[in-house]
Amino acid sequence: MRPVRCIAGTSMLVVGLAFALSAGAQSAAPAKPAVSKAAKAAKKPAASEFKLVLEPRAMDLLKAMSAKLASAKSMSFTATVGYEYPSKLGPPIVYTTRYDVTMQRPDKLRIVMPGDGPASEFYYDGKQMMAYAPVENLVAVVDAPPTIDAALAAAYKSAALFYPFTDLLAADPYAALTNGAILAFVIGPSTVVGGTKTDMLAWANNDVFLQIWIGADDKLPRRVRATFREDPLRLRHEMELSNWQLDGTIAPDAFTSTKAQAAGRMAFAAPAPPPKGVKPLAIGKSTPAKPAKAN
Repeated sequence: MRPVRCIAGTSMLVVGLAFALSAGAQSAAPAKPAVSKAAKAAKKPAASEFKLVLEPRAMDLLKAMSAKLASAKSMSFTATVGYEYPSKLGPPIVYTTRYDVTMQRPDKLRIVMPGDGPASEFYYDGKQMMAYAPVENLVAVVDAPPTIDAALAAAYKSAALFYPFTDLLAADPYAALTNGAILAFVIGPSTVVGGTKTDMLAWANNDVFLQIWIGADDKLPRRVRATFREDPLRLRHEMELSNWQLDGTIAPDAFTSTKAQAAGRMAFAAPAPPPKGVKPLAIGKSTPAKPAKAN
């Protein structure tokens, strides 16, 4: 499964951006008289003045969003994911997939992926995981750990099965979203995402750069953009989150499928390697830098 990605190598990105802006300004400016070596040494370039910060307000927004998700006994939502894929012409092509997600803590999860692309369904009932391909009528079934977090970790490790919203389903999303964090800052407000007022923030660790839109009033995530550092093409992924329902009534048989159980069997294993750098935040072991605290 292909997730959302994010603009990798944050420190490199920021320094590169600062360098580009500085270079552009220099090219537009008139020639300046020679400067002494002492003056040059005293004047630092703009890029070196940038400090990686964990801005308290950005961390508070992540904490409020995480608390809202973690407190829900059950939830359902739709994730519409656009991801770039390299083309033979050079510019990437964007593919779009949709996931209809239903979960019930601590041990029930259903993810239906109707397309575009191959349709698939994932069921977890606290005892088993089933990955079902309805078109081929094939299913992979395996015994599973007793929690959603552990089951999704096992699915990733054994079959490279990863959903872009995995960390939002965690028992403690904030722990995942602060794993190795080196950068977090508020970008500003937005009123055009999800038909609601949101706060935009940027977040990064040494593996991934995220831009996140969080509902200003309901504290629910509405959009995430990402790029992974290990992806040499820096392909971008974007996820829209909608149709949120928290603590609604869910049918007891929602987390299994008799049709899937009757399908032909296949191995619960990865059919192909996952894209470079793509992994849940909670599973990655990013080593954080030591950013300065915001004043």
